[in-house]
Amino acid sequence: MNDYATDLALILDAALAAGELALAEREAGLKTWSKPGGSPVTSADMAVDRVLKDVLLSARPDYGWLSEETEDNAERLTRRRLFVVDPIDGTVAYMKGKPWWCIPIAVVEDGRPVAAVIHAPALNETFCATLGGGATLNGQRISASDTDDLDDASVLADARLMEGPHWDEPWPPMRYEKRNAIAYRMALVAAGAFDAAIALTPKWDWDICAGALIAEEAGAIVSDHHGQPWRFNQADPRQNSLICSAPALHPLIVGRTAPIPLAPR
Repeated sequence: MNDYATDLALILDAALAAGELALAEREAGLKTWSKPGGSPVTSADMAVDRVLKDVLLSARPDYGWLSEETEDNAERLTRRRLFVVDPIDGTVAYMKGKPWWCIPIAVVEDGRPVAAVIHAPALNETFCATLGGGATLNGQRISASDTDDLDDASVLADARLMEGPHWDEPWPPMRYEKRNAIAYRMALVAAGAFDAAIALTPKWDWDICAGALIAEEAGAIVSDHHGQPWRFNQADPRQNSLICSAPALHPLIVGRTAPIPLAPR
């Protein structure tokens, strides 16, 4: 008998508390700086990371740890289970006072997520899932859309990329929107609010691990743009790219994206 529900309860409580901390930190005033490569980070990212690491590893000292704001350690590769965390996904939105940020937390067992939470404090939205247990939004079951035609589909992607001239097979007209947080994009596909999320560059495990389970438990299909499934807790904690979509759309999307080579890492 698994204890996925117990782990879900633990990470849900942690995510809710982390959301309150993030809101309080922003209210008190943020310190900000840039990481190597130029992406922003704030004092709140670090504060939330410290609290989550302390709370979660105190409760599960035998689990490994992978977080955007903690220096990676190969020791996690020796653990059967680990926490995969992004203290604040969508830091730019968070800094600007926009609501499109979230706190994704997943438990990975033997390379696959088995419990996951995506908590969006500014929107009062909390997505949860366990392996084989379905997915919920604020306690209500959710499911991916039944859209089966790309024409007029609602897609979270870069319109400039999708409408460019480099495609072997041009895309039909689709409705494009953006959301800062990758995890939140996947949650929106899981809930049927959008039909697909597409990104053709490598994505870190902490951005997509929780979303992968929530989307799949809601009936969506998740893979890289060649249609290959993901496996987590590898030495390089990245996946090649992101296709997260309604089940009927997945082969239609991959049919167009598969000819594109994998991005260099």
